[in-house]
Amino acid sequence: MSQKPWYQWTSEEILQSSGTEPSQGLSREEADKRLASHGKNELAEGQSISPITLFLNQFKDFMVLVLVGATLVSGLLGEYLDAITIIAIIFMNGILGFLQEFRAERSLRALKELSAPNAKVLREGKLESIPARELVPGDLIVLESGDRVPADVRFIETTGMYVEESALTGESVPVSKHTAALEQDEIPLGDQRNLGFMGTMITRGSGKAVVVRTGMQTEMGKIADMIQNTDAIDTPLQRRLEQLGKILIIVALALTVLVVVAGILHGQEPYGMFLAGVSLAVAAIPEGLPAIVTIALALGVQRMIQRKAIVRKLPSVETLGCASVICSDKTGTLTQNKMTVTHLWLGGDVMEVTGDGYEPQGAIVKEGKPVDLHNNQMLRRLLQVSVLCNNASLHEEKQEGKRKEAAAAGVWTIKGDPTEGALVVLGAKAGLTQSSLEGLYRRTLELPFDSDRKRMSVVVEHQGGRMACTKGAPDLLIQQCAYVLWDNRVIPFTPTLKQKVAAAAEGMAKNALRVLGLAYRELKESDQQLDEPGVECQLVFIGLTGMIDPPRREVREAITKCRRAGIKTVMITGDHQTTAEAIARQLGILPQDGQAMSGHQLAAMSDDELDKRVNEVYVYARVSPEHKLRIVKSLQRMGHTVAMTGDGVNDAPAIKAADIGIAMGISGTDVSKEASSLILSDDNFATIVSAIEEGRGIYENIRKFIRYLLASNVGEIMTMFLAMMAGLPLPLIPIQILWVNLVTDGLPAMALGVDQAEKDLMLQKPRSAKENIFARRLGWKIISRGILIGVCTLAAFYIALTTASDDANTLIKAQTIAFVTLVMAQLIHVFDCRSSRSIFHRNPLQNVWLVLAVGSSLLLVLPVLYVDALRTIFKTVPLGVTDWALVLVFAGIPTFLMGIGSVLSTSGRKTAPPRKNGPKRVKPMKPVVR
Repeated sequence: MSQKPWYQWTSEEILQSSGTEPSQGLSREEADKRLASHGKNELAEGQSISPITLFLNQFKDFMVLVLVGATLVSGLLGEYLDAITIIAIIFMNGILGFLQEFRAERSLRALKELSAPNAKVLREGKLESIPARELVPGDLIVLESGDRVPADVRFIETTGMYVEESALTGESVPVSKHTAALEQDEIPLGDQRNLGFMGTMITRGSGKAVVVRTGMQTEMGKIADMIQNTDAIDTPLQRRLEQLGKILIIVALALTVLVVVAGILHGQEPYGMFLAGVSLAVAAIPEGLPAIVTIALALGVQRMIQRKAIVRKLPSVETLGCASVICSDKTGTLTQNKMTVTHLWLGGDVMEVTGDGYEPQGAIVKEGKPVDLHNNQMLRRLLQVSVLCNNASLHEEKQEGKRKEAAAAGVWTIKGDPTEGALVVLGAKAGLTQSSLEGLYRRTLELPFDSDRKRMSVVVEHQGGRMACTKGAPDLLIQQCAYVLWDNRVIPFTPTLKQKVAAAAEGMAKNALRVLGLAYRELKESDQQLDEPGVECQLVFIGLTGMIDPPRREVREAITKCRRAGIKTVMITGDHQTTAEAIARQLGILPQDGQAMSGHQLAAMSDDELDKRVNEVYVYARVSPEHKLRIVKSLQRMGHTVAMTGDGVNDAPAIKAADIGIAMGISGTDVSKEASSLILSDDNFATIVSAIEEGRGIYENIRKFIRYLLASNVGEIMTMFLAMMAGLPLPLIPIQILWVNLVTDGLPAMALGVDQAEKDLMLQKPRSAKENIFARRLGWKIISRGILIGVCTLAAFYIALTTASDDANTLIKAQTIAFVTLVMAQLIHVFDCRSSRSIFHRNPLQNVWLVLAVGSSLLLVLPVLYVDALRTIFKTVPLGVTDWALVLVFAGIPTFLMGIGSVLSTSGRKTAPPRKNGPKRVKPMKPVVR
C-alpha cells in the first residue's frame, strides 16, 4: 500500500485497498484477524508506577537528606522537639508531592473517556452496534448527527455532514465534510475535510466512512503518546531550593569547622567547642525553610481560589511569577467560543450589532444611533429570513439564586449549529424570536446546506402566500439573485450593485468576519417546481451578516498589563491565519512589525530555524498538537519560562510540557485540566494576570525570608567565628544558640511569607528561570547584614566583658548581652527585609502579622532573663536599663546603617526613564467600508 496520506486517496481506492465491500463491510472472520494484528481500538497507558514507589521517590531530594541529617544531630543534642518538627515537615512535604504526581497522570485516563463507547458497523451485510474498541482498519461504519467518531476514518458518503473538531484542531465552528480526494501535500489537520478523527462529534448530517487508523495510530493516540512521553519539568522554585540546600550545607559545615578549629587553637575546651559547633550547624541550616515555603505557597493558593484560579500543583503559583511568554489558545480562551453577529450590510449601509454571547441583549445601531426596525423594511426582512431559514434554537436555562427570594438567573445556550445560532440571537436582540414567528409562518420545505451549493433554503407558508428564504456564501448567492432590496425598494440587481455587495463581503472577510448573504422570493401559485433550481432562482438579495467568535471583554486590558510586566503573549490556534491575525491585532497581541506563521510554514522548518524566528512570531495559525508542542519547546530552548493556556484535547501535550500549564475550568476538556497545573474557574484570561502577580509576590516573599533567615544565621556564625579568631571567650553557649534559632527563625519568617507585595511589582521585567536564588544583590545583602549583625553583637559582648564591675558574673552577663543583642538585631532586621530598598521605604506597621510575630518572639526572650528557673538553664542574668540601652543601640546599628546608605545611594541616582516593552498599541478593528 502506498505511503501517501489518507486524504489523497479516492473513495474507491480506500475501499479496494481495505478489502471492504461497500454493501457488505468486512466478514467477522477477517475482522477477528485484523483485531489480532492491529490490537484493540483503545488508547494504551504507559508503564505505571506503584503508589508506594511514588511515595518513596519524594524523599530523594537533596534538601530532604539535609533535613534528615539535621534531625539526627538534634536528637543527639537532646533537642527532641526540633527532631519531631523536622520529621513532620519531611513527611508533610512527601505527602504533598505524592498527591500531586499521583493526580498528574490522570490526563491519559480522561483522554480515553473521549473515545466513543459503541459504533454502528457493517459486518457481513448487517448493520450492528459493537463496542468501539473492537473496530479494525477497513471497517465500514455509519455516522449520524450526535455520534462521536470512534476512530480515524475516511468518509466515502456524506449528506450535509458537519463535525465539531474544536477540541482537536482549534477550529471555532463545526466544519463540513465531503468525500473528494485532496491533492495537496502537508494539509493541516483542520483542512483534511474528507477525514474524521477519533473523539470528535457529528453535529449535523450523516454519512458512511471506512476506518483507516485505530488505537494509538489515531490523531488522538498521537496526543496520548505525546502526553506519556512529555516529561513535566521541575519548576524554577524547585530548582532554586535544591541549589540553595546544597550551598547551605556546604557553607554551614565549612564555617562551623572553622569556628571549632579556631576555638580549640585558642585554648577552648575541645568538648565544649564540639557542642557549640554542632549547635551552630543546627542553627545555620534553616530546617524550617521547606515548611515556610509550603505555607507561603498554600496561602497563595487560597488567595488564588478567591481570584478564580484553582492551583493543582503548589510550586506552579511561583512559576507564573517568572513567566516571560504566555502561549494562549484562541478559541474559548481569548475569545468566547460563541459565534456572534457583529456587523450588517444593507443597501450600502453598515450597521453594528451590540451585545456579547448568546444573551438576547443588544441593539442594532447605525453611526452610533439605534435603527428603527419599523421604518426599515430591509432590516426587518433580513431578520425574518435569518430566523426562518434556521434549524438552531435559543434556550434560557434557569438557575436558582442563592436566596429563595432572589430572581432566578438565566444562562442562554444554543442548540444546533453555532453559525445558525448567531442568526437566531440576532433576531432575538431585535425582538424577533422563533416563537413569535411560529404562528405567522409554517415551514413546508427545506433544502439543506451542502458543501457544493454552499447555501440553505426553506419554503414557508404565511397568510399572504408562500415565501422562499435562502442564506449562504455571498459569492454564490449573488449568482442566484435577480433583484436587490435597496432603499426599502426591490430593484434590479445590476452588475454595479453586485460589485458593491462583493466588495462589502470582501471587506468583512478581511476583518476576519464569517460572512453570510441572505435572500428571499415570494412564490406564486404557478411556482410548482419546489426543488433547488425552482426555489433558488430569481431571488431578492437582502444583505450581509458578518459574525465572529468575539474576544472576551477583559482580555485586551489583561494583555496590556502583561506587556507592561515584560510578558509576551503569543496566540496559537488551529483557526485560519486571516482570522487569527485580525483577532490578535484587535487584542493588541500582534504589533505592526510582528510576524504570523502558519502550521504549514512551521512544519517545513527545522528546530534550529524555528529557534531563530520564535522570538519574532506572535501568532501561529492552523497548527496541530505537534506544532504546539514544538513551539513551547522552542521558546524554552531560547530561555523563556512558558505558560501555556488552552481548553482542548489538542492543547494537552503542550500544556504538560510548558513550565506551567493552564486549563479553562468551564469550557476545558478533562484531558486539558488533568495535564495542567492551574485551572481558571471562570475561563478568564485576565485571571492569569492575577496569577502572575500572585506568583511574583510569593517568590519575592520567599526571597524575603531567605534573606532574613540566612543573614541571621550568618550573624550567628560570624559572632562565634570572630570571637574565636580574636581569642575571646565563647560569646554564646550551645543552648543559647539553639534558643536564638527557635525564637527568631519561626514566626517572623512565616509572617514575611504573607507580606504585601511592593507597588511596582508588575512593572518589573520577568526574572529569568535560570536566575540564581541570590541574584539581584540578595547574596550581598545577606553577607553584609550578617557580618554587621555579627560584628555589632561581638562589640556589645566585648564592651560588657571589659566594663563589668562584678568579676564573678562578668562572662555570664556579657554572654547574656550578646544573646539578647543577637536576638534584637535579627528582629529589627526582619522589617528591613520587607523592602528591596531599605527599611525606610515601607511602613513597618503595614504587615500586622509581622508585628505580632516579633512581639511573640520578644515574649519568648524575656522569661529567659527574668524567670529564675530559666536563668539557671540558659546561664543568663537580668538586664538593667543601661544594659538594654547598650543592646538596642548595637542591635539597631546594622539595619539603620544599611538603610541610610540605601537612601543616600538612591537619592544620588537619576531616575531611569520608563522601560518601553512589548508591541506598540494597535487600533481596534474598524467596521467594514461601505
